[in-house]
Amino acid sequence: MFEPDTQPGRGLRAGTPSHEELDGTGTTIVWSTDADGEIRRPLPSWETFTGQPWEHYRGQGWLDAVHPDDRTDVLRLWRHGVSTRRVVEMGYRLRRRDGAYRQVTVHGAPMLDGDQLREWVGVCVDVTASREAAASLRDSEERFRFLDRLGQQTRVHNDANRVMEITARLLGEYLGATRCAYADVEPDGNRFTIRSDWSLQGVPSSAGVYSLDLFGSQATSRLRRGEPLVVHDVDAELGDEGGGRMFNAIGIKAIICAGLVKEGRLVAMMAVHQAVPRRWTGREVALVHDVVDRCWAHIERVRDSAMLREQDRRKDEFLATLAHELRNPLAPMKYAVAMMRLAPEPSAQARAQEVIDRQVSQMARLIDDLLDLSRINRGMIQLQRESVRLRTLLERAVEIARPAIETARHRLELQLPEEDLMLDADPARVIQIVGNLLNNAAKYTPDGGELRLAAWRAGMNAVLEVTDNGIGIPPEEQGKLFQMFTQLHHTSARAKGGLGIGLALVRTLVQMHGGSVRVASDGLDEGTRFTVELPLAAQPARQPQPGGATESAAGTRRVLVVEDNRDGLETLLALLDMLGYEVAGAGDGREALEQARRFRPDVVLLDLGLPIMDGFEVARALRQDPQHRHVFIAALTGWGAEADRRRTAEAGFDAHLTKPVELDALEEALARSAGTRTP
Repeated sequence: MFEPDTQPGRGLRAGTPSHEELDGTGTTIVWSTDADGEIRRPLPSWETFTGQPWEHYRGQGWLDAVHPDDRTDVLRLWRHGVSTRRVVEMGYRLRRRDGAYRQVTVHGAPMLDGDQLREWVGVCVDVTASREAAASLRDSEERFRFLDRLGQQTRVHNDANRVMEITARLLGEYLGATRCAYADVEPDGNRFTIRSDWSLQGVPSSAGVYSLDLFGSQATSRLRRGEPLVVHDVDAELGDEGGGRMFNAIGIKAIICAGLVKEGRLVAMMAVHQAVPRRWTGREVALVHDVVDRCWAHIERVRDSAMLREQDRRKDEFLATLAHELRNPLAPMKYAVAMMRLAPEPSAQARAQEVIDRQVSQMARLIDDLLDLSRINRGMIQLQRESVRLRTLLERAVEIARPAIETARHRLELQLPEEDLMLDADPARVIQIVGNLLNNAAKYTPDGGELRLAAWRAGMNAVLEVTDNGIGIPPEEQGKLFQMFTQLHHTSARAKGGLGIGLALVRTLVQMHGGSVRVASDGLDEGTRFTVELPLAAQPARQPQPGGATESAAGTRRVLVVEDNRDGLETLLALLDMLGYEVAGAGDGREALEQARRFRPDVVLLDLGLPIMDGFEVARALRQDPQHRHVFIAALTGWGAEADRRRTAEAGFDAHLTKPVELDALEEALARSAGTRTP
């Protein structure tokens, strides 16, 4: 309310509205009363604005249109002005004809005829819009000052948790809240993590990991769409299933929770809690949304910078680990060679050969993992799908992992499905997935541990589960387990080698099959469980062709080996000779063609990187010669990417063998050569 003017008889003040504004149809009312302050004649502009009929506002009936909380002061000020004959200026809330109360300012002046007061005239001006605009401007200025202060205090920090702490404290203090918290929404979209919060003294922290389901389905859906959750009174507005149980459990009666959605995914939330019911304003809700947006952007910049530093650190660690892992097999191989030289007896020779074979296989697996990593990063991996029996793949994966399991004296329990489950999958990749998980379990389980491989049907999916009772995984580290080059800190003293890329390959290969993989662990020394789901095949498996890969194709078949590495050539020739093949060798492309004319081979094992003529040129020359057009040609190379396999197939090769070639793979190719080409 304005106090009445103290100057008598001055009439209307400067700034009186124009004639156009006094027409009674807009925001201005023209009025008059008799000398005693009573309305004695109709006021069209009053009726237009308030909707009161003449019989209701005559005399002092106009007071009925004044807000009930303002009437006493308005009547007191008006009577004071009438009694003192002084200009009256005041403000109050006046009911408009639509029922809304509007802020008006009133100017009333006494009309004197000499000393005789004849009447009062004046105007009421609706100033609601201008006052709201001024208030909005003040709010905006205050909001920008707050956001600037927030930016000033957080921009110097490069620790994401510290940024969260400062933001929560400043926002909570600014709004006079009970508690304020910033939360990251986990990539799975189902959990959120409050790493730190601010609260009044004596109010417990809300830091922890929570499920979004605690908000209730309706509120969760709103947050995932980027719509804020605003509750003025938890008990009045929410039931137990709508989130009320959770809020009451942490002493909250009112809340603003603003979610931030980026690229269609809920990524962060800012929550403001009040311990008593509170009527939140739209400006307060908008401010919380602005703060979470700015906080997230700054935290992302901080994390990106930290990620680059972490990537550099992990790269250095990876290179050191790679050097270590590649050197490890070299030592026993050198020792084995020395044994073979010093102890020619058969038993010593056999032990040395076993050592070399195992270590070469280990190096080959490391190199294959690195190549797979490179192919994944370049999008080069392509699945060779077929309908295969799940049980067969699991048994083969167990055989691959058995050396690691037996070395550590683990007990492996198998729970394979009784029914004949079929996958539409790349057999080699599924074996790699399960083998990696089994090797991982063996590596991080103390010697003499318990491992379990189980599988079963779940609807249209096959579920595979690898469980161990090993060292476990802390909850805070489980989210980064599938990242490239990850070696968790708690495993550094208990691991048994590896490059830290096996689980990253598992996740990528599973996703390429349209499946999913997840990890669960109750914490340190509580064991770990990996669960993989893969789609089942819609069609039954193709029947296997008679004659497996182990079928002998020796006898009188002739094999020409073309290899420029002299040791590699001689050892492979000796191996084929032991298998019963008739063999010949060549060290370059030109010699290979000369040997082919003389030797008339049935099979050519052809290295690609040859001097004089490379393997592709040799293969083309053989195919153009009618004498060798139907010879079986297998590429023998260190290049094993899908693009390399396509290139050799397009060049007319019948098989692609990647060095170092496993004996099983070599025998399988030679067996296939017996029936694929006819002269």
